[in-house]
Amino acid sequence: MASSELSLILPRVLIVSRRTVRKNKFVDFVGEYHLDLIVGYGAVPVIVPRVSGVHMLLESFEPIHGVLLCEGEDIDPSCYEAEISGLSPEELDEIRRLHASDTAIDREKDSIELRLARLCLERNIPYLGICRGSQVLNVACGGSLYLDVEKERKKEGKEAAVHIDYSNYDGHRHAVRVVESTPLHSWFRESLEDGKMELMVNSYHHQGVKRLAERFVPMAHAHDGLVEGFYDPDAHNPEEGKFIMGLQFHPERMRRPSSDEFDYPGCPKAYQEFVKAVIAYQKKLNSSANLKDEPRLDQEMEKKRKIIVRSFSIAKNLYNGRPDMPPSKESDLEAGAEFLELNTVLSLQQEKRLKQMGATVRNASSYLQRLKMNEEREMAARNVMGKMSIEQLSELLSFYRMMGQICSEVLENKLKATST
Repeated sequence: MASSELSLILPRVLIVSRRTVRKNKFVDFVGEYHLDLIVGYGAVPVIVPRVSGVHMLLESFEPIHGVLLCEGEDIDPSCYEAEISGLSPEELDEIRRLHASDTAIDREKDSIELRLARLCLERNIPYLGICRGSQVLNVACGGSLYLDVEKERKKEGKEAAVHIDYSNYDGHRHAVRVVESTPLHSWFRESLEDGKMELMVNSYHHQGVKRLAERFVPMAHAHDGLVEGFYDPDAHNPEEGKFIMGLQFHPERMRRPSSDEFDYPGCPKAYQEFVKAVIAYQKKLNSSANLKDEPRLDQEMEKKRKIIVRSFSIAKNLYNGRPDMPPSKESDLEAGAEFLELNTVLSLQQEKRLKQMGATVRNASSYLQRLKMNEEREMAARNVMGKMSIEQLSELLSFYRMMGQICSEVLENKLKATST
């Protein structure tokens, strides 16, 4: 198979780049561990550059079959209406000094990634968030973050785990306790000791989930109680293209020293299951598109159709005795007469369309009444939703998207049943 054909078949996963400085110039990059895993499991990574204005051009990256968001700077606290942290100005300055590379907020990246996350939630597009990507997902759904895990946990009277070691990025590990009956549990089941349910994970972050958005369920906690992984159980079925998940730790970096061998067999599972969902979502999207596609008439056939429709319209006006209509020539009626005289069996679709046209003529007044009623209902709905919070609207939108998807699937099954 030619590479050009393959590129049309493989699903597309969007990954937003991160910015750094090289030779006094900004350079965008994405860690190769992420790219290797996406390609290895059968998808094509499409890098979205974090440059000014890209957040307004995301439609140009369609079709989107999956989104993977990973490392980056701290999210602008104004994006999640940061709750009062109790940190003094001196403590905030100290945080900026200790985590200088992370506290330089990148608002353009925030804007791009939050838009992508919300797009995934609206359309049920598979989403995997690693590290910052998990925080973006939580914020997009109305959750909040610790401005600094260590300092805020201490103020709460709790000891914080060591979540970051700048001198040992890849080698640093800390323990997390896995929650039973979650995807993470099933992926690492063979590596968990009986009764302990613990893994040693790699992470480097100074922020983290403070208030988990209501739609999510935790999959793992650090010893200090910090959520290290979460997912949406109502949107998790990779075989059906459903996958919404965030991991605060880095499974892609959990490898043996000087080796590509993973610490645990379950480490790449998040990427494997994510791509499985991406592939299924693409198939579902293509199937829906095929149902919507209808054969289009060429120019000549469209011209003939208009002539026949005009002929029927004139005949209808004559039948109704419209005195205001200009006199018609006999030739104006010939096209419709010829059409009716043709010994051609109408297709099911043509017959249905003709019936719909007749129904429109017969029920015009009742249609207008329903239209007015729908407008009144829409106005009432807008008034109610205007009083709802962002989190409530997000939950409502997610519910109706899910119902729409179910309706689409049931409709598709019924159409298949009638065609066989």
